[in-house]
Amino acid sequence: MNIRFEESFINSLALKLEYIAKDSPHAAKKFKNELFVSCKDILHMPYKHRKSIYHEDENIRDLVFKGYTVVYMIEDEIISVFALIYHEKYSYTTNTETN
Repeated sequence: MNIRFEESFINSLALKLEYIAKDSPHAAKKFKNELFVSCKDILHMPYKHRKSIYHEDENIRDLVFKGYTVVYMIEDEIISVFALIYHEKYSYTTNTETN
């Protein structure tokens, strides 16, 4: 099984890192490194985290990390990480929800 970080996640992360780095570049780097370690741990037990409160699909999960929510989908051989949420309005439609 592999992990894929979708563009929507990467863009959201970049904005959050930019904001954190205004105060402390070191804290931004530490946040990013720890977040990616937590995301890679999903590979070992993908169903460990709660069913997403944002989606009605058992295969979409929420990893809570330092007050942020990482939303990911468990597919056949891929974990797709597609959202990083922190108090903003959230809207994302997966392929399974549009069918």
